[in-house]
Amino acid sequence: QVQLVESGGGLVQAGGSLRLSCAASGRTFSSYSMGWFRQAPGKERELVAAIDGYGGNQYYTHSWKGPFTISRDNAKNTVYLQIDSLKPEDTAVYYCAAAPDGTYYGSIGSYAYWGQGTQVTVSS
Repeated sequence: QVQLVESGGGLVQAGGSLRLSCAASGRTFSSYSMGWFRQAPGKERELVAAIDGYGGNQYYTHSWKGPFTISRDNAKNTVYLQIDSLKPEDTAVYYCAAAPDGTYYGSIGSYAYWGQGTQVTVSS
């Protein structure tokens, strides 16, 4: 069982940056690939970025990673999402999720545990 708590969201002006954090419970954090998802009003939840258990491999939904950078600190049981050059269309609830290592972390179906989400609102 993994419990996830996101933080770092808020209201920011276009062009600004945010770093989202996701703190995980448990002693086996490195056994999980971690993903960041977002869901805008009226839209489906989409994968933004993912990272494997030891941080050696990152996955970005777009072939270009764009303004997103995912990282993790296993000593702190925390995964981060840095978002730069924010745009109003980045407004969404951002969720972190955990997938057992060895599953394909590019698929939403692989994620077994979810946080409650943190709201990011970008003003123009």
